[in-house]
Amino acid sequence: MLSLKEITASTMILFSVIDILGNIPYIIKIRKGHCGVQSGKATVISAILMVGFLFMGESLLQFLGLDTSSFTIAGAIVMFIIAMEMIMGISLIREDSLSSCSSSIVPLAFPLIAGAGTLTTIISLRSVYEIPNILLGIILNIIIIYGVFRSSTWLEQKIGNTGFSIMRKVFGIVVLAIAIKIVKSNLFI
Repeated sequence: MLSLKEITASTMILFSVIDILGNIPYIIKIRKGHCGVQSGKATVISAILMVGFLFMGESLLQFLGLDTSSFTIAGAIVMFIIAMEMIMGISLIREDSLSSCSSSIVPLAFPLIAGAGTLTTIISLRSVYEIPNILLGIILNIIIIYGVFRSSTWLEQKIGNTGFSIMRKVFGIVVLAIAIKIVKSNLFI
C-alpha cells in the first residue's frame, strides 16, 4: 500500500546516501574529460542497478556468499579513494584503456550513485518499508540525479572553478568521514 510517509522517508534516506549534490565537483571533472558525461545513460544504468538490487540484492549477495557488512565495507573503501582524490586533487583511479569512454558507467553510475552504500541502504529499507514506496523513492532520486547531470554546466558557470574547488575539498572530507564511519560501524558489530 502506498504511503506518503514511507515514500518521503525512502526518498530522503536515499538522497542523503547518494549525495548527488556533493558529487557535482566529481561529475564536472568527468564531464571535462574527453568523453564527457552521458546523462541519460548514467541515469538509466543507476536506475537499473538500484531497482534490480531492490528485488534481487539479498539473494545475489547470499548466492555469492557475501554478507551486507562485507559489501558495505568494500563500498566504503571505494568512497575513501574517491575522497582522497577530491581532497588532494590527484587521480588515483586511472581510466580503463579498453573502455576509455565508460565514465558514465564507472565511476558515475557505479559506485558513486548506485554504489555499495546505496545498494545496502536499499536492502535495509526493505526490512522497514513496503517495496512500492521504496521504488517510488528510487524513481524520485533518479529524476533528481538526471536533473543534476543535465544542469552541471549551468551549475559550474554559477559557482565557478574556485567555488567548485572549495566544494570538492569540503565534500571530499565529508565523503572521507562517511567512509570511515561505515567501516567503523561494520567492523565492530
